Amino acid sequence: MMAETPRILIADEMSSRAVDVLRQAGFTVDVRTGLPPAELAAVVGEYHGLGVRSATRVSAAVLAQPGKLRIIGRAGVGVDNIDVEAATKRDIVVINTPSGNAVAAAELAVSLLFALARKVPQAAAGMRQGQWEKKKFMGVELAGKTFGVLGLGNIGRHVVRRGVGLDMQVIAHDPYLPAEIAAKLGAEFVSFDDLVRRSDFLSIHVPLAPQTQGLFDAGTLRRMKTGAYLINCARGGIVDEDALLAALQSGQLSGAALDVFETEPPGLTPLLAHESIIATPHIGASTKEAQEKVAVELAEVFVAFLKDGVVRNAVNRRA
Repeated sequence: MMAETPRILIADEMSSRAVDVLRQAGFTVDVRTGLPPAELAAVVGEYHGLGVRSATRVSAAVLAQPGKLRIIGRAGVGVDNIDVEAATKRDIVVINTPSGNAVAAAELAVSLLFALARKVPQAAAGMRQGQWEKKKFMGVELAGKTFGVLGLGNIGRHVVRRGVGLDMQVIAHDPYLPAEIAAKLGAEFVSFDDLVRRSDFLSIHVPLAPQTQGLFDAGTLRRMKTGAYLINCARGGIVDEDALLAALQSGQLSGAALDVFETEPPGLTPLLAHESIIATPHIGASTKEAQEKVAVELAEVFVAFLKDGVVRNAVNRRA
């Protein structure tokens, strides 16, 4: 138990349920969104916990004078906007909320799976222009197709279950988890090379890391089944966007759906202008339910840590 009342700074917009949970636990909460980096650095040491989403960048400079700060929480999965190494050096725990938006992200991936198979956005755009092009939008059925899922974390597991429910032949790969997990979900565990080679549709659900940066480059895309489809709702940078455009132009791939990009926002690029691309503006976690769940999860982790010393969802070690 802390000797003083824990103070929490919420620096990005998130569900008010987080504030409710923290205040019910007896914490003092200040919501100050949109703080410039210098101002954030000047005040962050006054707080025991800092809650952010993706807008605020918690850099080494922000953490130069950490003061009382003991925990930083990201209401979401990725912690790309937090300098985890700098926090670790200052004995600050960094946590994320990996389960709160898993269903939302999985449902978006599956919606893009359908959209690719039936060219739904392209057909809808044509209808808005008064066109009636039935033959142009010939699609494919999902039942019986091989659906590859890369990554069997919280999101990937939900995607696998939904693929099985669609009567697809689901294959999966995860470099860190045992094959038994895939089997329990009804999927076949395969090597990465087999996943790439066999998938009619392939959905990516791994974090951006040195091992996954540019993983789907020209070489990997050439090894994919001719006419296959690629979905990335994970992180930009895992797919080489120039190589993807070339694969679509050559006919190696029939289509791709992206919710994440190397640069966000990406602007109007040749890739996004390609007729076989479906693009959404990083909305994987953008449901009312997910935003409330990640906010509540963040608040509950803060309470457990600052009141009872229980560490949950830590992405770093305590120095």
